[in-house]
Amino acid sequence: MTTARVMIVLIIASSLFCVASAKSGKATFYTDYTPSACYGNKGEGTMIAAANPSLYDNGKACGKRYKIRCTRGTNHGDKPCQKVHVTVKIVDLCPSCADDQLDLSQQAFQKIANPDAGVFRINYVK
Repeated sequence: MTTARVMIVLIIASSLFCVASAKSGKATFYTDYTPSACYGNKGEGTMIAAANPSLYDNGKACGKRYKIRCTRGTNHGDKPCQKVHVTVKIVDLCPSCADDQLDLSQQAFQKIANPDAGVFRINYVK
């Protein structure tokens, strides 16, 4: 195989691995970023998220980054998704979030979906 073909095969294989290892869930958004469970009153920017209790794992998720992509709306016929992804840093705990839910900053949420959706389905990977 030529070098170009090998590179193409490696790129395709790594893309499939990312899709296969991605977790699915849903996203909501919040607007008050401080204080946070991880960083107190220190601001961490706007590409941030609050983790559900399971993912938060007593603070072990603090500072970890996740790449998130909107996959579909939660209502039939709803098409809120943008064709981009966003990388967020875990800075907080969302105690009321379900085990498959991430609470994104409003800025991160609106980068990948229409905020009017309120909730949408996602894939995310560390």
